[in-house]
Amino acid sequence: MSVFGEATLSAFLELLSTKLLDSIKAVLNHAEEKQIKDEAVKNWLDDLQDLAYDVDDILDEFAYQELRLKLQKTQAQASTSKVQKLIPTCCTGGHFSPISFMFNAKMISKIKAVTDRLNSLNTRRSSLGLNVIMSQGANSKGNKPRLQPTSLMDGAVEYVGRASEKQEMLELLKSNNSDGVCVLSIVGMGGMGKTTLAQLVYNDPSIKESFDHKSWVCVSDDFDAVNITKTILRSLDADSRDENDLNLLQVKLKEKLSGKRYLLVLDDIWNESYSDWTILRAPFGAGTKIIVTTRLEKVSSNVDSMKAFYLDKLSHHDCLSIFAQLSLKARSFDGHPQFKEIGENIVRRCNGLPLAAKAIGSLLRTVTDHSEWEKVYESEIWDLLEDPYYEFEEEEIILLWRAEGFLQSKAKIQGKGLGNQYFQDLVSRSFFQISSKDKSRFVMHDLMNDLAQLVAGEICCRLEGEKQQKFSHRSRHSTFVSDDWYHIVKKFEAFYQMTSLRTFLPLLHQGDRFYLTSVVLEDLLPRLSYVRVLSLSGYEIYDLPDLFENLKHLRYLNFSRTRIKCLPDSLCTLYHLETLILRDCSKLKNLPLNIGNLVNLYFLDIRGAGSIKRMPSGFDQLTKLQTLSNFVIGEGDGHLIRELKNLSNLRDNFCLSGLENVKGQDAREAKLNEKLGIDGLELQWGTDLENSTRKEEVEERALDFLRPQKKLEQLIIENYGGVKFSSWIADSCFKNLSSLKLRNCKNCKSLPSVGRLPLLKDLSIIGFDQVQKIGVEFFGENQLNPFASLEILSFESLPNWKEWDTCEGDEKVLKLPSLRELSIKTCPQLLGRLPTHLPFLQKLEIHRCASLVVSISSFPLLFKFSIRGCAELVDGCSSPAKEFNIPADRTMLRFGNSEYFEIPGWEELASLSQHGFSLVGHRFISIWRCPQLQSLEAEEVELQPDKISRVESLQIYDCEMLNRLPQVLHELTFLTVMEIHNCPSLVSFAENNLPPNLKKLRITYCENLEYLVDEKEDNKSTSSTLCLLEDLEIYKCPSLMSLSSKGHKNICNQLQLLDITECSKLSFLFSNTKFPITLKHLRIGECPELEYIAQEFEENACLESLLIFRSGIKSLPRGLDKLIHLQEMWLDSCSNLVSFEETGLLTTNFRAFVVDGCGNFGALL
Repeated sequence: MSVFGEATLSAFLELLSTKLLDSIKAVLNHAEEKQIKDEAVKNWLDDLQDLAYDVDDILDEFAYQELRLKLQKTQAQASTSKVQKLIPTCCTGGHFSPISFMFNAKMISKIKAVTDRLNSLNTRRSSLGLNVIMSQGANSKGNKPRLQPTSLMDGAVEYVGRASEKQEMLELLKSNNSDGVCVLSIVGMGGMGKTTLAQLVYNDPSIKESFDHKSWVCVSDDFDAVNITKTILRSLDADSRDENDLNLLQVKLKEKLSGKRYLLVLDDIWNESYSDWTILRAPFGAGTKIIVTTRLEKVSSNVDSMKAFYLDKLSHHDCLSIFAQLSLKARSFDGHPQFKEIGENIVRRCNGLPLAAKAIGSLLRTVTDHSEWEKVYESEIWDLLEDPYYEFEEEEIILLWRAEGFLQSKAKIQGKGLGNQYFQDLVSRSFFQISSKDKSRFVMHDLMNDLAQLVAGEICCRLEGEKQQKFSHRSRHSTFVSDDWYHIVKKFEAFYQMTSLRTFLPLLHQGDRFYLTSVVLEDLLPRLSYVRVLSLSGYEIYDLPDLFENLKHLRYLNFSRTRIKCLPDSLCTLYHLETLILRDCSKLKNLPLNIGNLVNLYFLDIRGAGSIKRMPSGFDQLTKLQTLSNFVIGEGDGHLIRELKNLSNLRDNFCLSGLENVKGQDAREAKLNEKLGIDGLELQWGTDLENSTRKEEVEERALDFLRPQKKLEQLIIENYGGVKFSSWIADSCFKNLSSLKLRNCKNCKSLPSVGRLPLLKDLSIIGFDQVQKIGVEFFGENQLNPFASLEILSFESLPNWKEWDTCEGDEKVLKLPSLRELSIKTCPQLLGRLPTHLPFLQKLEIHRCASLVVSISSFPLLFKFSIRGCAELVDGCSSPAKEFNIPADRTMLRFGNSEYFEIPGWEELASLSQHGFSLVGHRFISIWRCPQLQSLEAEEVELQPDKISRVESLQIYDCEMLNRLPQVLHELTFLTVMEIHNCPSLVSFAENNLPPNLKKLRITYCENLEYLVDEKEDNKSTSSTLCLLEDLEIYKCPSLMSLSSKGHKNICNQLQLLDITECSKLSFLFSNTKFPITLKHLRIGECPELEYIAQEFEENACLESLLIFRSGIKSLPRGLDKLIHLQEMWLDSCSNLVSFEETGLLTTNFRAFVVDGCGNFGALL
């Protein structure tokens, strides 16, 4: 061992400061520009970046060793309360402060090597002339000037391609041809220019002359009628008083706009609720024009647009103009003919996307080398229009940024706040986009991903499937994408050459399980000594090797969704660790005993790790902890709640469980009221309320002292054993509390006066066995406007609740004025009626309330209601509801305008029309457990297709007597999805033709179904009728003989997935001798009579997977060598199958090939 003293380390830092930060930094800007055409400069920059990473690693190791020594000294000589003061500034964002260390020769060798490389870079810098050029200025001799614009001002980008849309919108807005509100919508995918077009119209001078007022509101995914209305009012009157009562706000707005011409732009709407739009629109009248921008066509439909402007891809000419403006600062390539051909080729690959043209144009803005433009054009990663394969959450990305050291700031905004700023900035620039599937998640368009990879170069690499890729020793960040379930050593060999890797991040499909051999971890972990981000999320890992002490630089560690049972002791030597994710580790029983050593821990997530029954001591040392999902207090460990006292930085959502083990004084010491960052709090007691050790008075006192900070937004109390609630729960000082859920508080005899909470929007009461009456105490005595903001109210499992006094006698007091959703379930003794004055109620659910009379006539905005097991439903026929679910055994109602129509369990129903029901006007229809139902319409009723064309989805389950479907089924032009289950009397699905736009069809357990399409003798329609069916599944239909009775109907011309299982009589599949060219996935199982699929595969067959098991197949179609897309083939228990044809089978894309139980199978030729 050698002594590496403070003087030596200081000299090393001085070298870095003078030579790296001063000398080299001065020439970086010019080097960045010069590298485009000078390969030597590019290599110099790459070497410089590589060195910078290595220097950072050395400094980080110094910081680690300093922290290790100080922790050891603290543990040996002082109490744990002094640890925070001894944490070095290098670990808290300050400057490195060297002290004496004992290092081995390896560390000294690293420093010497870095010093030599730094000196070499300085020498090369001079030989490249960078210092001379910088001293003479950027435009010195020999430095070719950057491209100059031919006509446009710097930074000016003209909006092209939408002139006609703009002009038409202006004309419609300025016309006076509407007595009501006029709405225009702009619809298109992200990056199409919706907002820009709206801005051009909004800022046009003629608009100012035509309207008295105008407002612009960016809505995004938070469609809140109150906030939007407040924003509009503030734009009209800056001094308007802040109100939260929607009624008052809309009255004021109506007064402001009375007799005025007004233009409103609602930008980026995602909310698809028609009723929400109706509420927002209420105060606007004649003279108001509204422009809506959205990505969703349904939004445009809901807002009743006078006209929708669909922004499609731009023409090649317009796209070229945008690209030229961004890359050349010119309107065209006329002034730069050397780039015209390559520029036009690049624009063609942009495929008319304005976003693509802008992004690539910006990338090439300063690139003057023709070969670099060619590299962009010839890139193999141009797949711009495919759906993104990976969705992510904002928090996930911010934690990764933090681990990589990207969130460095001297400003007041730190940590997550700075990350939020960065993330939202990238969203606003369409670098990230909101997922269309889940609005809480985001995607990165393939184009942006490709551009990021292009810029990153060798620093980032991605191992994808079986693709062979070259990895550089410079690579620092790596992702691993795979569809295979089992990952062995060979798949990870590519990482062995990346000796300085900082990021190891497998991207596995959410929900799938992947297997990783133990040898991989034992071999790989020691090689990742510089890694900062390590994720093994989603792998079927049961045990972890105790090999983490070498990962000194690790900041981010993700074991979520693994099967690990314990964490190795060496994990507690990761002193730099900031993020530890153990979410859904259901087998994990304990956290490590020395967790207090992880003094830099910032984020700990143990949600879903239900086997953890207690926390170890030492949390009081984790003073940097900001996110702690759960704190579990074990039996006999009630005092450990005191360790929360030091965690003053806790924020976001926090759950305390095991509170039955906590006494009042211990709860007081947790000081929850001082943790100002906690937005959501969950207080959980144990489920065993009958336990004799639990005392009502002890739990009441504990709850008294668990009072949170006043700005709390969400509160959950579960399994509380006290008889009464603490007064703080209904304290009006909790002005931000918007969600309150009280669950399984079975000893409480009354509810708290939560009607006093001014901004409470969502209230849920579940499992209160002792409550018999809800009345004035619930609303709050002398409360003039109880539940002023409440929108969602639900009661469930109140078995002894008999009376609800809604206090409606006092007309001066308006109860529940904003309620939109009301749900009452399993309250069998509740008598009387519901509140009658609910002007904004949209959704009503009453289930299993046998004594309750339900009247719905006074709910003018009711959109959806579901009534099951109540005493009586009255006034139903006057309801405007659009979604309807009711056991219709005692009703004779028609709901002609209901969008969602469901009939569950009506045993006497023989036909719809005989009981006043009809398919007319509905969009989504579901009928189940109607054993006597024979037809959906009476024979004498002739349906008019124009009235039933709205049907989009039809589901029929467990209707044993149903023997036919409507004859006009093929005329349901909007029908896209259909499911039929357990209808044993059904012989055929359709006569002559399928519905023309049906895309997905699932038929299961229909034992007498013989054909999908029954072609009648008198059928005069042609056999070439277009069918758009893409997904067909038939299961357990033992009478099925073929898809078409005569084999004339080609119902498979668009089919992509076909799954037929347990159809014992199926002997004939495709009407054409050739295999359907569009079919991608074919699964046939337990069809013993089916001997042949088709005679031949076509040249362009799309087949990707083929699975045949326990069937009578004798041979496969000819032309197996044409299946260039085939990736999987499984042949199992097909005893009649002999062999393949002589042409053989292409195997270039194969992931799986299995032949099992095929005794007569010969050879693969």
